[in-house]
Amino acid sequence: MPVCDLVLPCKDEAPALGDLIPRVPARFSVIVVDNGSVDGTAAVAERLGARVVRESVPGYGSAVHAGLLAATHDYVAFMDGDGSFDPAELLPLLDDVASGRADFAVGRRRPVQRGVWPWHARAGNALIVAWLRRRIAMQAHDIAPMRVSRRQDLLDLGVEDRRFGYPVELLQKVTVAGWRVSERDVGYHPRAAGTRSKVSGSVKGTVRTARDFWKALA
Repeated sequence: MPVCDLVLPCKDEAPALGDLIPRVPARFSVIVVDNGSVDGTAAVAERLGARVVRESVPGYGSAVHAGLLAATHDYVAFMDGDGSFDPAELLPLLDDVASGRADFAVGRRRPVQRGVWPWHARAGNALIVAWLRRRIAMQAHDIAPMRVSRRQDLLDLGVEDRRFGYPVELLQKVTVAGWRVSERDVGYHPRAAGTRSKVSGSVKGTVRTARDFWKALA
């Protein structure tokens, strides 16, 4: 029986969902947030039994927040829907929060092979993380690509960014609020064939994301 909602913010991830959703552990109820897809993402998700929420305002933060509002369980998890993560690795994160060991459990990406994480995306991520760790003593070493927390706690935190700056603002607020954070290594796999990253798929995408990151830090 599900005890946690899993929010998958998606834009044109239909090729990934066919393999991903069936592998989600039974403790999670899947919510796919369709953020303007044109490839049948919603239809694939519905066929596989996921709940679909449509968010017309573009942006990662918009999709994540829509999923958070739609969630109904006490716990909520977030993960990209592109096939780059194994949903089974959410289980230890959920256990950290549900057991009371942590208020916020996050994954730290470990590429499973060369080329999975382009240099420009990795460099940008490392710069943001180093800055946060130095400025506010943030505990995490990544920008929480997989994460679990209590739903109401996250709502009360009041993250406002609706673009790619969302995870940066989230980590700042979690740290300032004094949340206990656990971090576990998670495998970072190649994206599913037929999908393309909106962040690391190009230098332009990485630059745009870095701009959103710095706005969130301002």
